[in-house]
Formats: sequence, C-alpha cells, structure tokens
Amino acid sequence: MDLYKLFLEKKALLEGHFKLSSGLHSNKYFQCALLTAEPEIAEMLCETLAQKLRADKIEANLVIGPAIGGIILAYEMARALKVKAFFAEREEGQMRLRRGFTVKPDDKVIVVEDVVTTGGSTREVMDLVQSMGGEVVAVASLVDRSGGKVDFGVPFYPLLKVNVETYLPENCPLCAEGVPVVKPGSRK
Repeated sequence: MDLYKLFLEKKALLEGHFKLSSGLHSNKYFQCALLTAEPEIAEMLCETLAQKLRADKIEANLVIGPAIGGIILAYEMARALKVKAFFAEREEGQMRLRRGFTVKPDDKVIVVEDVVTTGGSTREVMDLVQSMGGEVVAVASLVDRSGGKVDFGVPFYPLLKVNVETYLPENCPLCAEGVPVVKPGSRK
C-alpha cells in the first residue's frame, strides 16, 4: 500500500499555507479525515499498523488517541488489536481523559495519532497515561511528517514517513510573501 499515493488519490494532501496544531507553518497539510471518512480505508490503515505492532510482539490492553485526529484511529486500532479504545481531549489547555475513561496502574497503552509533526499532542497523551500509572509501550501514526526526527522513547510506527518543511511563523516564507494562512486542524 502506497499511503502517499492514497493521500493524492483522495485529495487529502493539501497545498497552500497552513498553520499546524504545533503552531508551525507549512505549505502541505495531510487531511487524514478525508481518508478515515471511508470506514474501509480506516480499517485497512489501522490493520496495517496493527500488523506491524504484532510482528514486533508489542502487547497492549488499551489504545488512546488525542481528540480529534486520533479518535477514529484509536477505535480502529483497538478493534484490530482486540483491546479497548479511549480518546483524550483538551480541557482548559490540558489533555484529559473524560467520559469515565481511566487508565489503571500497569495498563499497557499504545498512543495513536493521525499526523506527527513535533509530537506535542502525542507526548501530552503519553504524560497523561504515565501520570495515571499506565505504561506507553508504543506510538503509531498514519504520517510522520518530521522524517523520523521525533523520538518518543518507545517504538514509533508511522505508516508514512516524510520530511515536509515547517517554519516558525516569524521565519515563514509564505507569510513573507503575504500568502493567507489557513488553520485546518482541530486545535484553536
């Protein structure tokens, strides 16, 4: 499966001037929601990730994804691995488990995300899991747009690893050219 080609076929790789959830700017945006809107694609992508985890004998009893991008992926990964699925959501600027979700001491957790740029949201979920006594055993994502530069301290399984340029807003050539910036992600 060529995930980059799938992004192109589904018109889910956007080009323009984007403000990412990390606050960085980029000329490319991976709109994973356009892929996961089709249940059979979401299932196939997460089964592919689950196969990689099983091959490396990564065992977990829980999958957690950060809202919003990780919700569908956490559910599909959990279904493929036959474990529970939770999602963390931002409340007053902090990732929290709500809706009765709780991590028990000694839970083995996989954190799943749609796109990793700096890994900020993923690390927040990892910290949340660890603060509740759980152990993060792996991280998985559809896209690692850092080109492999992000290190979570646990095995990291991206389906697509690309190096897409990002810029601090004050150094962004698109801003300098006056290209209007768009914020397509969920974090305000």
